[in-house]
Amino acid sequence: MTSAPAPSPDDLAERRARLRETHLRPPGERPASTARGLHHTALVSSDVERTIRFYQDVLGFPLTELIENRDYPGSSHFFFDLGHDNLLAFFDFPGLDVGPYAEVLGGLHHCAISVDPDTWGALVERLTEAGVPHEVHSGVSVYFTDPDGARIELIADPLGEMYGEQVL
Repeated sequence: MTSAPAPSPDDLAERRARLRETHLRPPGERPASTARGLHHTALVSSDVERTIRFYQDVLGFPLTELIENRDYPGSSHFFFDLGHDNLLAFFDFPGLDVGPYAEVLGGLHHCAISVDPDTWGALVERLTEAGVPHEVHSGVSVYFTDPDGARIELIADPLGEMYGEQVL
């Protein structure tokens, strides 16, 4: 089986431009969203306590609830406060071999979490102190993986903005 050659960067840029022209409306012309916000994003944890220690103790996201997963008896469903009524949730699946984290079509690439610029700097230091490998980009983003391999970005830009550009 042979694969088709990858599109050139120019072809991809033209495609993005066509998509923007076709689908992107100026802020004053966009309809209101039918959603109220992101209730939670759920990831998979292989070790509940390790996940709690990482997200609560290293990153400073308070654990807000820990309940049984209604879909899989014995499994935990637990939540962390990301501010502004946003939650990051996890499931564990004891007894199931769910395998390691994998980037797949329709899967999670990374979860970007906005933090105050002063907090961002302190969190980069906490990642360093905790021995968590990480990469800083553009002076406002730090990328790392959680204990199960999910990619996380902490970004010091305000909600609705990315690298000085409005995205909302």
